[in-house]
Amino acid sequence: MADFPFRWVDGFTLGAEYRAVLRPGEMVRDRSRRLRRLPRFFYEVPSWEAAHDTDLTQHFKVWEFIDVDVRETELLRTAWPRYVPCAVAALAAQLELLRREVGTYVHISANGGYRSPAHALSSYASTHCWGTAVNLYRIGDDWLDDEKTLGRYSRIVRELIPGIWVRPWGHGAGEADDHLHLDLGYTEAVPHDAPGEVEGGAGPFPGIDAGVAETTEEVA
Repeated sequence: MADFPFRWVDGFTLGAEYRAVLRPGEMVRDRSRRLRRLPRFFYEVPSWEAAHDTDLTQHFKVWEFIDVDVRETELLRTAWPRYVPCAVAALAAQLELLRREVGTYVHISANGGYRSPAHALSSYASTHCWGTAVNLYRIGDDWLDDEKTLGRYSRIVRELIPGIWVRPWGHGAGEADDHLHLDLGYTEAVPHDAPGEVEGGAGPFPGIDAGVAETTEEVA
């Protein structure tokens, strides 16, 4: 594969409009009210055509991780460039292992990859906001919408990828019945030559315990 063409950017240096929806470095609460720091470093995706044409791995392209609908904020649906946390590359690498293991296509749901903190489904600190969670709706000819099929692929994933978290089958909070949710936890990728941290704070735009984290509603 050719070198990855998209440049990384420090979210602290983006304009106010993008910072308002990406909220780099801010502190938010997860479902259990634990504080988590949102990603600071992002890949800059210049256009939808570039997203379609650019590989993250042999079998996964950038567009699959940023495919969203009207539940995403308008800026991140209609304007370019778009930004996706650098850790999405680690997620794609893990999915590539799964793709090679099953020997067939692995399909990511719309809104099943990266979601900004401003996304309508981001009602708490979801790992989707880190670019490290994915919802799969189909693998090859298998639709992931019944307990037996989800259980089979859950076992494959857990045996294949150390440390990955798989949402259990079910219809309640924290469970899934129509997709396979996988995530790498609250992982942030910091580019090798990125600027360092500022002592006593998170940078020029310090994090806050923001209102979006006040809910504990469970969302896939």
